[in-house]
Amino acid sequence: MTKKTTMSWQQFAVAASLMVLVGCSEEKQAAAPEARPVKVVTVAEPDEGRLLQYSGAVKARREIALGFRVDGKITERLVDVGQRVKSGDVLARLDPVDYELSVRQAEAELASAEKQVDITRLALRRAEILQEKSVTSQSALEQSQLSHDQAVAARDAAVSALEQARNKVSYASLKSGVDGIVTAVSAEAGQVVAAGSSVVTVAADGAKEVEIAVPEVDIAEFKPGKAVKASFWSNSGLSLIGTVREIAGSASSTSRTFAVRVSLPDDPQLRLGMTATVTATTEGATPAYVLPLSALAKQNGKPVVWVFDQASGAVHVREVTVGGFSDDGVRVTGGIAKGDVVVAAGTQFMREDMKIRLYGQASETAGEADAAPPIRS
Repeated sequence: MTKKTTMSWQQFAVAASLMVLVGCSEEKQAAAPEARPVKVVTVAEPDEGRLLQYSGAVKARREIALGFRVDGKITERLVDVGQRVKSGDVLARLDPVDYELSVRQAEAELASAEKQVDITRLALRRAEILQEKSVTSQSALEQSQLSHDQAVAARDAAVSALEQARNKVSYASLKSGVDGIVTAVSAEAGQVVAAGSSVVTVAADGAKEVEIAVPEVDIAEFKPGKAVKASFWSNSGLSLIGTVREIAGSASSTSRTFAVRVSLPDDPQLRLGMTATVTATTEGATPAYVLPLSALAKQNGKPVVWVFDQASGAVHVREVTVGGFSDDGVRVTGGIAKGDVVVAAGTQFMREDMKIRLYGQASETAGEADAAPPIRS
C-alpha cells in the first residue's frame, strides 16, 4: 500500500511567505544598480586668455652679407662658420695681379701727364714773353693757355685713375666692418666671384631677436611695442620678456604668413641659432578654465558639464559658457569654479543625481578596484 504525503495549509503559507521574501530581495538588488565608475578632472587655476605660440630662431639684429667690391678669383678664405671676428680682420683675399698691373699703368700715365703739364707751362711762359714784346698775336697766347689747362686736367684725371687702381688692389682683401660671429660662408678658395656677391656672412654683436611667422588670422594681435614671452628649448630655465619690433608689410608669397621680429633683452645665456617659442596673449582676453574636450556635453542645445558632488556621491548638470578652444581642450569662461570636480569622460551616460564612483576607487557592491588612477588637471 502506497503512503500519501499531504501538505497542511500552515506549511503552504510558510512556503508562500518565503517565496515573497526572496522576490522582494531580488527586486531590491535590481533597483540598486552598481555606481558607475567615471574619470574626473579637478578644475585648476584659470589661464590668462587664449595664448598664441610660434617658434623661431635667435638671430642677430644686424646680419651682414659681405662680398668683394671687385670681381676675381679667391686665393684664400681665412675664416670658418662660428669664428669670432673683429672690425678690420681680413676674411678672404682675391688674386691681385691684374689690379697691381693696373696700378703700374696708372702710375705711368700720371708721369706722362705731369711731363705734359711741364711742357705746356714752358710754352705758355714763352707765349707770354713774346706777347709782352708784341712779337706774337693774342690768339697764340690764348692757344698756349688752353693747351696748358688741358694738360693740367689730364694730369688730375691721371691722379684719380691711380687712386682708383690702388683702391682696387685694397679691395682684393675682404675685411669685416663689425665685431661679430661668422654665420655663413658662401664661397671657397679657387672660386671666381663677381663683385658684390656674398662670400661671408657676419652677425654683428649687440641686440638679438627672434623672427617668427604669424598666419593672417592672428597677425592683428601683434603690434610694434607689444610685450611677449620668449622661452627656449635648450634652456628650460631661461625665460625673457621681449618686444615686438617689426612686422612685415606683406605676407610671404609661399607660406602666406607675416614675418614678425621680436627684440630680446641682453642675456649672456642667449646663443645665436637657439630655438625660441614666443608666447603672446590676445587683446582683451578673458581668463578661462581649460577642460578636456570630452568633458563638454550638450543639453537642450546648450553646452553643459557634469559636476561631481563629493558629499552625496552624485553628479549634477551645470550650464557653462564656452570661450573657445585650445591645444589642451575647451576653454570655459563661466559656470564652473576652481576646485570643482568635473566628469571628464562618459558624459553621454550621465543623468541628474546619478550615483558614481571615481575611476580607481573600490566599489561597495562589487568589492573590486580599477587599476587606473583618476585623471587630474
